[in-house]
Amino acid sequence: MRTDKSKQIVQNILTPAGITINGSQPWDIRVKNENFYQRVLHDGSLGLGESYMYGWWECEKLDEFFGRIIPSRPEDKIKRKWRLLFHLFSSAIINRSSRSRAFEIGERHYDIGNDLFKYMLDRRMVYSCAYWKDADNLDDAQEAKLDLICRKLALHPGDRILDIGCGWGSFAKYAAGKYGVEVVGITVSKEQMELGKEMCKGFPVEIRMQDYRDLSGVFDHIVSVGMFEHVGFKNYEMFMKTTRRCLKEGGLFLLHTIGNRHTMGSNDPWFEKYIFPNSIIPSMKQISASVEELFVAEDWHNFGADYDRTLIAWFRNFDASWHKLKEKNDERFYRMWKYYLLSCAGIFRSRRLQVWQIVFSKNGVPGGYCSVR
Repeated sequence: MRTDKSKQIVQNILTPAGITINGSQPWDIRVKNENFYQRVLHDGSLGLGESYMYGWWECEKLDEFFGRIIPSRPEDKIKRKWRLLFHLFSSAIINRSSRSRAFEIGERHYDIGNDLFKYMLDRRMVYSCAYWKDADNLDDAQEAKLDLICRKLALHPGDRILDIGCGWGSFAKYAAGKYGVEVVGITVSKEQMELGKEMCKGFPVEIRMQDYRDLSGVFDHIVSVGMFEHVGFKNYEMFMKTTRRCLKEGGLFLLHTIGNRHTMGSNDPWFEKYIFPNSIIPSMKQISASVEELFVAEDWHNFGADYDRTLIAWFRNFDASWHKLKEKNDERFYRMWKYYLLSCAGIFRSRRLQVWQIVFSKNGVPGGYCSVR
């Protein structure tokens, strides 16, 4: 296909979103390599992300670009090539989040360097959406989120809590310190486990490197924040059955997860390759099906718009600290990480993705559950 024809097709895709090639608005794209057009038409979102990493195009406000393009559903306008179809087909038949692959997400994403996350995140190193209702900075917004979870679970001193996907122990340390509970946290990241143990010294917190399928014991309450996205739709029922088995009668389970408006069979190809391998965003339908006859959904809270603000804060921290991080990372990594953070900000701004906090009980809270906001 000739470059001028490819360029016109791409412009036709961008026009409904108010985006112009080489335009003057901050959300317009500036093409620096003419191969960009055919690459995007051939490989879709994978080609768009990789060509940005290569420096083939620029955009002053990547978050604005994605906030505008996502609602126009550009993926429907690009003919799917066989490589993308193969990815979708293989995702449908292969369990990408099987037990044998359980630790791959830790190795490829969370173990890339604690320094990166220390610079990017808040002081507690919370790597999930903050709660900005009454906060005006990232530290306060993340503390508000942690406290919101504790209040939703109605924690009491002496309670024993299971944290599935505990990260660096931010929730565990906060809940133990403020509410007097004991916490067992599990992660699939060696780096998270080692730093988490150090950060939680002196608190009744145990952090293990463990797959959720190997859990045993019974806990007063269970929490999982930002981990369910790595479970995979073929394993949702197993995850829920494991959680039910480990939850005490009368206890509560709080699930904090990104949620998709649409049921998907595979991850976005660019995010699968570079950011979150073997992951997928669950839909409401998939979650509901996985808890049928296992749990009662007591409360379903959506504050997905808050992730836009969280991601922008993370990018600003990352960008401001790049002069320290570039000693170990190259310019391609900077562009990849910038693309990741700002494209996600735009996606949440468009409301394509949500953030859900769902409170489950085994058999219903007697007299009803009182929602906390």
